[in-house]
Amino acid sequence: MKSKIHDLEIYSLSMKLGEEIWEIVLTWDFFARDTVGKQWVRAIDSVASNISEGYGRYSYIEMRKFVIIARGSILEHFTWMTKASNRGLISAEVYTALTMASKRLSVKINNYLTSLNVKIQKTTEHRKRTT
Repeated sequence: MKSKIHDLEIYSLSMKLGEEIWEIVLTWDFFARDTVGKQWVRAIDSVASNISEGYGRYSYIEMRKFVIIARGSILEHFTWMTKASNRGLISAEVYTALTMASKRLSVKINNYLTSLNVKIQKTTEHRKRTT
């Protein structure tokens, strides 16, 4: 039985992007993997791991905290992706495709964060009315 986390589009997209980047980095020489590659893979893998950790938390406030961390990790990923491009480790075509997928994911993370903020606000208002 699949956990509901797999139904969350930002989780699925971040997992897919992480695997794509992993496959790219595996083709690099040792120095490139050890410097840019490790950092890039850690950044993009952090997106999915923080989304899933937040999803497993008890409250929307805690979920939001981890989604904010995931948002920071996607921004870090953009930095390492740009460095990989600038240093000739990925082609312009790969950079463009990854940028498009990354921007799509980034927008969806921000939308998810907005929905969590709305849920937090509604929960807070409900608590105020019932106390």
